[in-house]
Amino acid sequence: MSDFRADRFASLYFVRPFRHLMFRRNQLRIPILMYHSISESSQTSVHPYFAVETSPRVFAAQMEFLHDNHYCTISPADVIALLSTGQTDGKKYVVITFDDGYRDFYTQAFPILNKLGMTATVYLPTAFIKQKSAPFKGKECLTWAEVRELHNAGIEFGSHTVNHPTLTGLCHAELERELRRSKDKIENELSCAVQSFAYPYAFPEQDREFVHRLRDLLMATGYNNGVSTILGTVQSLDERYFLKRVPANSWDDVKFFEAKIEGNYDWLHNVQYLKKLIRQRLAGVPVRNLAADQAKSFGTGH
Repeated sequence: MSDFRADRFASLYFVRPFRHLMFRRNQLRIPILMYHSISESSQTSVHPYFAVETSPRVFAAQMEFLHDNHYCTISPADVIALLSTGQTDGKKYVVITFDDGYRDFYTQAFPILNKLGMTATVYLPTAFIKQKSAPFKGKECLTWAEVRELHNAGIEFGSHTVNHPTLTGLCHAELERELRRSKDKIENELSCAVQSFAYPYAFPEQDREFVHRLRDLLMATGYNNGVSTILGTVQSLDERYFLKRVPANSWDDVKFFEAKIEGNYDWLHNVQYLKKLIRQRLAGVPVRNLAADQAKSFGTGH
């Protein structure tokens, strides 16, 4: 993992010193970390950005960094409350999230978090969470008994749809079923309200018509907030149903990990978004003026 990475180099040696000079240190900014599997990597040809496995050793080092630097772990709902007031009481906050409901959260991640007094939010694709462990993408998932045990120990659970489909390919009724049935299933199993939703796959932020439709459905089905795969740390003008996240995996040494949670990796989102718009234009889809849409206030949910 010593291979040169342009994104790491730019974040540490260009963006970080520039932001240190140009921006206020007390600017409200909350990182939401995105993990998937806490296991040794089985992927040899995947670009480091897209790696979804974090070794237990690296994960422990990242969590110890957060603990030693006095980060408080909170939930996505807490983020909404903090950003609506703009007050943090001088504390540093972080949200730790896990997509896909893999069983290695129970066997590898939770013991580390529990030892350090930290918590997390786990998003479940409910069709793969059963009474006995079932496979999803080649890995075992949590059982409902393990979900209940973790819930009783302070872990929050949210919806990651039922079947983990590409949501843009669904009709309105299918999309609503994915949102509603996953939420209902978790609530029935845990006897508590489910507030948060995690979008599966790459988030189509450039497709504003779909984004509006999805937001309306999330509101109608009773969600309070949601997280996406849009890269970045969360700030006050961000959309509450599609909060940005910072991906983390085995390729993130502690120095790079620190740069990410401080917001020094957020620049890459602009590059990604520009590529999406170019692909959209090349495909013949009109590119709308999105500036006003993206500038809407955080607390409105619109």
